[in-house]
Amino acid sequence: MDLNIIWFIVLGVLVIGYAVLDGFDLGVGSLFYILGKTDKEKKTLINAIGPVWDGNEVWLLTAGGALFAAFPFVYATVFSGFYLAMLLVLFGLIFRAVGIEYYFKTLDDPGMNKLMGKLFFIGSFLPALLFGVAMGNLAVGIPMDSLGNYTGSFFGLLNPYALLFGIIGLISFLLQGVTYTIIKTEGIVQKRAIRLTNIFCVSMLITWLIGTFTTQLFASHMYTNFFNNPIWFIVPFLTLASLLAIPILLKMKYYGKLFIASSLVIVSQVGTFAVAMFPNFVISTNSAANLTIYNAASTDLTLKTMLIIALIGMPIVLTYTIYVYYVFRGKASSERHGY
Repeated sequence: MDLNIIWFIVLGVLVIGYAVLDGFDLGVGSLFYILGKTDKEKKTLINAIGPVWDGNEVWLLTAGGALFAAFPFVYATVFSGFYLAMLLVLFGLIFRAVGIEYYFKTLDDPGMNKLMGKLFFIGSFLPALLFGVAMGNLAVGIPMDSLGNYTGSFFGLLNPYALLFGIIGLISFLLQGVTYTIIKTEGIVQKRAIRLTNIFCVSMLITWLIGTFTTQLFASHMYTNFFNNPIWFIVPFLTLASLLAIPILLKMKYYGKLFIASSLVIVSQVGTFAVAMFPNFVISTNSAANLTIYNAASTDLTLKTMLIIALIGMPIVLTYTIYVYYVFRGKASSERHGY
């Protein structure tokens, strides 16, 4: 296994870490007004994610930095081609940060407090939808010139296939959000999350099957690696098995395992995408060459140096993440004014 493949795997792990961890707080934010009807319930939801949401985003920053250093040509193409979409994601993440940080600080000003709630909702919904749209465009391919520059428009990114991926990604985060809410809350909020879990599980199964069929029609190259090495079919089958397990675990009230099953849906979805794309990062729709882990990579010296840094840094991030979740374990309440 060469350095290029190792860094492809490292990036995959970072993306999975972000999608699983930030997935549940994006899901909670997107369901803020559905799960929380009263001020007390909304405070409980903010407190449920308050101590961990910013730590979860470390995985996104780390993945972005690793992509920039290990595969700079991919970073340049994706971030310039998806410039407006990335700006929307960035604004969303800023809105969400402001909404969470100032929600309790504006309790004496009802107007501002409502605004903070709206910022939290919008800032969660936009990234949850757009991450999937970006994945859909990478899967079906984007127009590029011979230098790897994106030659399409912003609205060209909003094609039906990419929007379907956006909906699938959004439902995945909503499912992750309700399973996390079940663990962290009790009473009426928990009951609402339990009711929504079955709805999102069925929705996820239907859209996942539609996405599988549609990919065969519009992006059949995404099946090449699976048919060449059928052992990899175990990854998408894990998605199906996890979805089928969710209603069973919910009925048995195994809420911890329920969250694990929901997390496995996201892990296997990202894993399926990675297997299908390998060794490509960006697929071109025209004659320009695809950007792969070889023609878009940094030098071997850079990859080797970064690998040493990653082997030191990633255990620290993992240890910090586990420590924070241990400290803030247990049910959330509305009693704390901030965190």
